[in-house]
Amino acid sequence: MPTYDYSDHVVLVTGGTSGIGRAVAEAFAEHGASVVIAARDVDRGGSVAQFIDGEVTFVQVDVGKPTQIASLVEQTVATYGGLDVAVNNAAGRTGTGKPTHAFDLEEFDATVDVALRGVWVGMKHQIQQMLSKDESGGTIVNVSSVNGLGGAPGGSIYSACKAGVLSLTKSAAQEYAPQGLRVNALVPGAFDTPMLQTVMQQAADAQGTDVDAVHQQYADRSAVGRIGTPEEAAQAVLWLASGAATYVHGHSMIVDGGTTCAVR
Repeated sequence: MPTYDYSDHVVLVTGGTSGIGRAVAEAFAEHGASVVIAARDVDRGGSVAQFIDGEVTFVQVDVGKPTQIASLVEQTVATYGGLDVAVNNAAGRTGTGKPTHAFDLEEFDATVDVALRGVWVGMKHQIQQMLSKDESGGTIVNVSSVNGLGGAPGGSIYSACKAGVLSLTKSAAQEYAPQGLRVNALVPGAFDTPMLQTVMQQAADAQGTDVDAVHQQYADRSAVGRIGTPEEAAQAVLWLASGAATYVHGHSMIVDGGTTCAVR
């Protein structure tokens, strides 16, 4: 496993109390970073921050509310003196589990507010902060999904948002590379997270089967025959944010155990 030194870095992770986000926060803290994790659940956020070894602060934030995102960046800078890496990972559980026509307007808006607009608002304030430094520079990693590469039955709104995240990433990467900012995307496949467990339970209910059978269906789709661990996704984020990736701009890093390799 590569060795990284983030001891002089301030890292912000949204959706940092669960799944991939939590694994990312733990990985950066393990390698010396000062980490701010942001999420809605205060109780879980506090316990996660205490559990992680290292310099970690929890900030309660609903990324569906733009003013809270702006305040999050301000609090990060006030606490640790700057912002070097931002990982926009937060996503809600709406926008999946139904055919396209069955979603209502409220579900559409709730999904977009968190999974797409929340990423853009986060980038807006993160970029402004990174550009304001004496020597502008920084790294942003936006978490998309393989569903955003081509869509998914029963997940049209979520997929559309994740496709939008890729376009935001590629556009910003071109705009800010001259100022020393790198913007890339992690495109995860199936990882063993609470969100995926919820999706698998929905699928099991719809199929009239048990969740173990659905779990096996997901595992069988990958070339390696298993679902990934959040820690494996975190390693990809560590690399994207590191000095080993200084020539990587606007990249969609697909980490899916080979699930989509036959069609891309």
